[in-house]
Amino acid sequence: MSALPKGFLAESLGRIQPSPTIAVTQKARDLKAQGRDVIGLGAGEPDFDTPDNIKEAAIAAIRRGETKYTAVEGIPELRAAIAAKFKRENDLSYTASQCFVAPGGKAVIYNALLATLNAGDEVVIPAPYWVSYPDIVRLGGGTPVIIETKIEDGFRLTPQALDAAITPKTKWIIFNQPSNPTGACYTREQLKALTDVLMKHSHVWVLTDDMYEHLVYGGFTYHTIAQVEPRLYERTLTMNGVSKAYAMTGWRIGYCAGPEPLIRAMAKLQSQSASNASSISQWASVEALNGPQDFIPKFQRAFEERRDLVVAMLNQASGIECPKPEGAFYVYPSIRKLIGKRGPSGKAIATDEDFAAELLESEGVAVVHGAAFGLSPFFRISYATSNAVLEEACRRIQRFCGNLR
Repeated sequence: MSALPKGFLAESLGRIQPSPTIAVTQKARDLKAQGRDVIGLGAGEPDFDTPDNIKEAAIAAIRRGETKYTAVEGIPELRAAIAAKFKRENDLSYTASQCFVAPGGKAVIYNALLATLNAGDEVVIPAPYWVSYPDIVRLGGGTPVIIETKIEDGFRLTPQALDAAITPKTKWIIFNQPSNPTGACYTREQLKALTDVLMKHSHVWVLTDDMYEHLVYGGFTYHTIAQVEPRLYERTLTMNGVSKAYAMTGWRIGYCAGPEPLIRAMAKLQSQSASNASSISQWASVEALNGPQDFIPKFQRAFEERRDLVVAMLNQASGIECPKPEGAFYVYPSIRKLIGKRGPSGKAIATDEDFAAELLESEGVAVVHGAAFGLSPFFRISYATSNAVLEEACRRIQRFCGNLR
């Protein structure tokens, strides 16, 4: 295959990397196709099927002929359902015209950042972070400002660290909880301490990624930032989607609400890219948000049981320290005690990337290394799969760690 001419690709592409989580999932698929016995724990995707009422709503929409282009911002019925959801679940009052629909949560973030960033603008991102945040900032010409959190603080951003990271160039903070990759959540009091800092810096906007809102455990009560500090309402974009809580990852629907001028700017950008999210997926999402929610507690219970299983088994593995997260469906164990040891191949484990590569090679377990999320030496496991698969994976990890020398 011939190479592209020098200078043919955009310089902006040189500022980013392909998504590491997608790469790990694809590598696991490729090895399976070669006949290898591989357990893939890289994908952030519920293993549950989309509930039947949502599927039926999509089928009904197809039969009604809802197969045309929609408004860029989304169909009116879905924007109304989003506004109702925010009022019902988050006590946030948005009009339908303040709501926006995109083909996935990632597209919401992409539209918001590319519609607002100029060269030199800074975006504060707590680490570990979802892999796409810094790269989308870089694509938009902005500068990611990474704040490393600590396992001792439950991977939570502290008010002091937030205050120290804000400069006159700060345009946004991206705030995700429950966190991907750590599952960390914030109480109302912890959020209030952060919003008190943000109230001192009136030029900073907040993009709050609430994608895992419904996946919290142990009776945890979820709050979002604009709910905790109503005075931040005018500079907060509250983002969510149907992917995780409704097991609809492939339907590709993310949504958000915020100040109308920002929503209009995002729509202007999307009008020249994706145009609109799939019409059928939008009608399915109307049913997801407006229809019965009784399956969500069932999903929660299953995930909580899996979390407890994985945390217990990983903490029995030699050299692994695995905190118990409050939400999402990930754990983010530390392997600091394993750095410097040698794997079965004789290769030294110098980084968490080495650990993940050796684990995949020797035991056929695919995990994502911590450096992909901006904080080492850790790795991420998605426990959005069956108990039996998780038990086998954890047994293999225990064996692998026991064989390190």
